[in-house]
Amino acid sequence: MVHSAKSASMDNNNPNHPKLSKTEKKFLRKQTKARHTLLRHEGIESVSHATESLVIANGGLGNGVSRTQLLRVLERCGSVEALLMPPNKPYSFVRYRTKEESKRAYATLNGKEMVDDLGQNITLYLNFVEKVHWQGLRPPVLPPGLMIVEEIVSPEDEKMLLESIDWTDNSLGQNAQKSLKHRKVKHYGYEFRYDNNNVDKDKPLPGGLPDICNTILEKCLKEGHIKYFPDQLTVNQYEPGQGIPPHIDTHSAFENEIISLSLGAEIVMDFKHPDGYTVSVMLPQRSLLVMTGESRYLWTHGITPRKFDVIQASQRQKSGVITSDAGNLTLNKRRVRTSFTFRKVRRTPCDCSYPLFCDSQSCHQNETFPSFPENDKEASELEQEYVHRVYEEIAEHFSSTRHTPWPQIVAFLKALPKGSIVADIGCGNGKYLGLNKEIYMIGCDRSQNLIEICGERQFQAFVCDALTVPIRSETCDACISIAVIHHFATAERRLATLQELARLLRPGGRALIYVWAMEQEYNKQKSKYLKGSRDSDEKKEHFSSGVLASGPLGEQNPGTSNHDSVCSISAINDLTREEGSNANGVINSKLPVHINRTSFHSQDVLVPWHLKRGPTREKHSEPQKLKSDPVGLPDSTPIFHRYYHVFCEGELEAACRMLNNISIQQSYYDQGNWCVIFKKL
Repeated sequence: MVHSAKSASMDNNNPNHPKLSKTEKKFLRKQTKARHTLLRHEGIESVSHATESLVIANGGLGNGVSRTQLLRVLERCGSVEALLMPPNKPYSFVRYRTKEESKRAYATLNGKEMVDDLGQNITLYLNFVEKVHWQGLRPPVLPPGLMIVEEIVSPEDEKMLLESIDWTDNSLGQNAQKSLKHRKVKHYGYEFRYDNNNVDKDKPLPGGLPDICNTILEKCLKEGHIKYFPDQLTVNQYEPGQGIPPHIDTHSAFENEIISLSLGAEIVMDFKHPDGYTVSVMLPQRSLLVMTGESRYLWTHGITPRKFDVIQASQRQKSGVITSDAGNLTLNKRRVRTSFTFRKVRRTPCDCSYPLFCDSQSCHQNETFPSFPENDKEASELEQEYVHRVYEEIAEHFSSTRHTPWPQIVAFLKALPKGSIVADIGCGNGKYLGLNKEIYMIGCDRSQNLIEICGERQFQAFVCDALTVPIRSETCDACISIAVIHHFATAERRLATLQELARLLRPGGRALIYVWAMEQEYNKQKSKYLKGSRDSDEKKEHFSSGVLASGPLGEQNPGTSNHDSVCSISAINDLTREEGSNANGVINSKLPVHINRTSFHSQDVLVPWHLKRGPTREKHSEPQKLKSDPVGLPDSTPIFHRYYHVFCEGELEAACRMLNNISIQQSYYDQGNWCVIFKKL
């Protein structure tokens, strides 16, 4: 018999019962760990008393457990009223009809092993919760320009198309067929070359496209899905567990319309906007995927390598978006799928409306974006254009994303003695100004619009530059500089801001400094910036505090491709790799544009901000969360670029050591930021 955590702990503390065995102790530790992990990472709080509701650790879609499989186990203990299985999470929630049934499940299933749909043994750990609740995201819709046509071919035509591909025959040309790491692939008309993510337009493959494809292509022309008769075909075969990395088909290689036929099996394909908004789309067997416009040029698309897809459970879903309804999701086992992707080779440069993602237009980037500054005057001009002006423009939107303080900054402020005088240099909308009512805080920021927001919130703040703060020397007990110094464009100017912080402190006073880190993956753990989770307002919030402030929990990225993908987002990737300064300090001329939610390849970068319009601010109110359009997608308002110098490990600490009147008390890493606390001697 398997003990529950509750009964085990009671037995352990009762002198009339024997001590727990090693197995029981191990189980109790793991059950307690599961409870703490859910609280720490998800905010799900367990309770010690019995309720009708339970959270089941290890029993989730993210663990390869299907709804049918888990229900079969749970219903042995009683009548299940609700089972919520959040997408991609390793846990689920169950609510029983009575408390007695819930207690029976707690005692019976805690520590029980079961075999998931992948054939692996997993152990369930259950804890009581007050409510079964999962706040799903608003229903998403297809990316603009994306269309799915169901049953585009008959089962008979599907069979003929699949049989027409002879994977053992490579007679169409030396490089017409390849076995890649993630799938088998065959090219017709023109070979797609993975060394340059393009086609050789002067070297067509012999034979052209298979004649058997003519009927389906003529149908697509007649129905208006394409304007040009394709002359290039890539056939991919995916075994269960295989996929294709996120990518954008090279703009200069092909015309606008790209169509892909799914044969043999259905599949879930993931589409991702540069802002990080992700849509999972079901492509049914014998359906046609049509990508044009924004979905073709701006969103990445890819297939995650896995053997099961998360799909709707209530009825067999055909085409469309997979919603995040935790009460209606299950797993679908993948089968062998073959895709026929047709394109028209482009003979002229691409002139699409997405130049940042277009390799044809990347040559104009040098005319658009600035060079790395060579002197203090150029650095000041760069900051004026790509920091100060930008934050004046985005102040409303920026402020709406700044409402959740970070724990270690809160701890620093709350540990200060009562009556301390504290300056927040780069305070933004004043997120940290009102946290500790027992200290006196004043803020300053370079943005007039953000300071006005501070005033509306009844905070004391004024406009100034962090290089010259109009506060008398040695009058502050503490200073904070949260995500500010990385906006200064030279090492000399960054050092000057540190000297200014030290000047403001009285002897014995302390300063806390946060800057973006080059290392967004540290100690084998990715920062939240790379993970890009948007499950809550707190997680989708940008990290930092103010104008000279915007942090690594900001916009998300479209993902990157590799040589196994059919095409790539080559313009931005090449720009990021080849221009700007790198981690070794080598400086080239032009500043690269960083792809949000990716690792940094350069220390000096321009980071995009996609402006979203929100409601008008009410006077003396808390910052409001922006109302986006019905599907949560960004509108067509401008993209602004902010200058950043991201710090390598030890760089901030080394800069602080150049000050002759301070001692470093602490240096640490906090979710994609390097942080230092120093004390004035």
